[in-house]
This record gives sequence, C-alpha cells and structure tokens, in this order.
Amino acid sequence: MLTMILETVVYLCIGLIMMMLGYWVIDLFIPVDFPQEIREGNKSVGWVSAGIYAGLGFVIRSAIISISTGGAQELLQGAIDTVVFSVIGILAFVIAYFLVDLVNRKFNFNEALKEKNEAAGIMVFGIFVGIAFIVSGVIQ
Repeated sequence: MLTMILETVVYLCIGLIMMMLGYWVIDLFIPVDFPQEIREGNKSVGWVSAGIYAGLGFVIRSAIISISTGGAQELLQGAIDTVVFSVIGILAFVIAYFLVDLVNRKFNFNEALKEKNEAAGIMVFGIFVGIAFIVSGVIQ
C-alpha cells in the first residue's frame, strides 16, 4: 500500500509539472498571451488550454500504465519514461498545430485565436486530443 501511495504522489507531481510545462511551451509558440486571454474570457484560448491539459493527461496516463511497478528501480525508470513521453507529446502538439495551420489555408489559427474565434479553439482542442490518442497508442 505504501508503494502505491508513493507511486501516486510521484506520478501526480510529474504529471502536473509536465502539463504546466506543456502549457508554457505551447504558449511560447502560439502568439497569444494565454493567461491574459483567459483573464479576458477568450473561450478559444480556453479550449486550446483544455486540449493541452487533457491531451497531456492522456499521454501521461498511457505512459504510467505501460510501466511495470514493484520497486524503486521501476519507479525511477517509469518517471523518466513519463517525462520522455510527455516531451514527445508536447512536441507533437506544437508540430501538429503548425502543420494543420499550414495545410488549412482558409484561415489562420493564430489570427482566429486572437479574434476569440471559439470554433478555432475547439478545432485546436481536437487536434491536441487526437495527437494524444496517437502518442498514447504507441506507448501502449
């Protein structure tokens, strides 16, 4: 029981840190100030943010359940694997955002998010969650 509690605490900390890191990194690439837009009630950025957290949560979950548990060595390796797959997920989100934006010439995600276009935010949410399903499928 104590081992399960320790694993839970470790993975909760890693998961939260990686989700916040992902949010921060993606905010660097998308030319919209996420915290400011959220304060102003920009629902499109809210959808993007939700996609980051939900998508990374799913990737992190898949990394955790693919790990054999049992000792300190496995916990350390599991923690490292979780961080690595989280970074892969973050990079995949950024790449997918720009690829879909590049291919879709009818509108620009950056402009649509600045204009508070909620439909664009929902679309980005879907891209991030879809990419999370793909990364998670590879992990499992």
